[in-house]
Amino acid sequence: MTSRDILHMRRAIALAARGLGGTSPNPVVGCVILDPSGEVAGEGFHAYAGGPHAEVVALREAGERARGGTAYVTLEPCNHTGRTGPCSAALLEAGVARVVVAVSDPNPKAAGGAAVLREHGVVVDEGVLTAEAEEVNAAWLTYVRAGRPYVTWKFAATVDGRSAAEDGTSQWITSPEARADVHRLRAESDAVIAGIGTVLADDPRLTARVPAPLREAPVLRVVVDSGARTPAAARVLDGEAPTLVAVAEDAAVPAHLSPHAVRLPRVPGGIDLRALLAELHGRQVVSVLIEGGPVLAGAFLREGLVDRVVGYLAPALLGAGAAALGPAGASTITEIHRLEFAGVTPVGPDLRLVLRPKSSAPQSPKES
Repeated sequence: MTSRDILHMRRAIALAARGLGGTSPNPVVGCVILDPSGEVAGEGFHAYAGGPHAEVVALREAGERARGGTAYVTLEPCNHTGRTGPCSAALLEAGVARVVVAVSDPNPKAAGGAAVLREHGVVVDEGVLTAEAEEVNAAWLTYVRAGRPYVTWKFAATVDGRSAAEDGTSQWITSPEARADVHRLRAESDAVIAGIGTVLADDPRLTARVPAPLREAPVLRVVVDSGARTPAAARVLDGEAPTLVAVAEDAAVPAHLSPHAVRLPRVPGGIDLRALLAELHGRQVVSVLIEGGPVLAGAFLREGLVDRVVGYLAPALLGAGAAALGPAGASTITEIHRLEFAGVTPVGPDLRLVLRPKSSAPQSPKES
C-alpha cells in the first residue's frame, strides 16, 4: 500500500459518503479512476438504488483514459446482474489494468468480482483503508453480516443528562442548529422508531424536514406500541410518510390502526425487539434511528441492539426531570455499557457526540 493508494482510496471513501441515505438496500460505494500516467481521469459514487454504480459513473467520466489505468473502489466490484450489469465486466471492458479494493463484498450474490478480474489478468490489491471504508458503509455491512438493520440511538439532553424538565416540558433543550442536524440524520435513515410514550406525550411527526437524498421510498415511521394505543389523530398517521405500528400479537387493534399494524411476539415489558428488526430487515430497511423515548432506548441497549449513539448536549442544567436513558440492564457498575468516542463536533451552541459500543463490530449471522 503506497501513499498514492491511501490518497486516492480516501477520496473514494469521501465520494461514497455522498450516497448516504439514497442507496438502500444497496451499499454506498465510491470510485476513482487514474489514467496510466497516474492522473485522475474519472470519479463516481452510487447515488441511488437502481442507478449506475460508482465504477460505471467513474468509467464514463474517464473514457478512453481508463485503459491501462487504475481503479480505486471502496467495495469489491460486483459480479452479478441486477438492475444494472456487473461492475467487474465494466472494468474489464474499459481495459483497467489494476483495481484497488478497500472491502471485500460480504454479499454472496454479488461477490466474486475480484476473482474474475484476476482471472482476466487484472492486478487486484485488497485491504486498502478497510476500516475507514467499513465505517462509511457500516449500516449496509451490518444489514448483510448481522442480518438486521443498523441501529442508531439519538438523544438530546442537558449536560446533566436530562431530556425533559420536572414538569415534562422538553421543547427546546437543544438549539435550532442541532434540531436541523437531527433532520439530516432522519433523512439518512430508512426508518425512524419511537415508542408509544413519546407519541402520546409529544405527538411527533417523525419526518425528515430537509431535502431528502435520492431514495426509492420515503423514510418509514415506526411506532413501538405493544397495546395498540396510538390515537387516530396522531400525526404519525397523517399520511405524510408510511407508518408501521408494531403491536403485541395478543393486542386488540382498533380499526384506524389495522392498515399500519404488524403483530410481533410479546415479551416482558413490551414487544420482541429482535423480531421487530427482523421484520424491518425483511422490508429491506438497512438503517433505523431510535428517536424516543428513554424506555425504548434502554430496551434496545439492554438487548445489545444499538450500533451507534448520537447525542446532542446543550450547555444547560436542569438538576431534575426525565433522564435521556431509561433502565438498560446495568444494575451494577460491572454491567455498565462502555462506549468509545467516534466524533465530537460543535453544532451551534451545542455538542454533537458520536459513540459506539466497544463490541459493535457487525458479526456474521449464526448458522442455524
